[in-house]
Amino acid sequence: MCEGEEEVDREPSAQRNGAPWPVRRGGRFLALYKRSLTISLLLLFLVSFALHLDGRFRDENDKRQLLHLTKLSLAQYLHDSRFWFESFQNWQSEFLSIFAIIVLSIFLRQQGSSQSKPVDAPHSETGE
Repeated sequence: MCEGEEEVDREPSAQRNGAPWPVRRGGRFLALYKRSLTISLLLLFLVSFALHLDGRFRDENDKRQLLHLTKLSLAQYLHDSRFWFESFQNWQSEFLSIFAIIVLSIFLRQQGSSQSKPVDAPHSETGE
């Protein structure tokens, strides 16, 4: 490995003992597997966005029906500023919680936890 490269940056080897099957198979399977975390997180984001959209869209039309107003189409609802405001509020709170976990894990410790650095480890240590 070159200077500055991490262990996670090296190319996967099918010869490594216990390598996952996509690594042994290679080709497209390996290309997808190399990016599987990003793909999974993107899919989770899209599914959660779609579920939020569906739930809020149904709720909005239920409220409109009770008030004897015409129902909105999905396209109309997607242009509604309230939907986007609620969506950004949700994303903001999720990103804030993830940020807090990451930053706190740099500076804080939990003795005996496999997820924490040793109590006497410097902040710059990555736990490897």
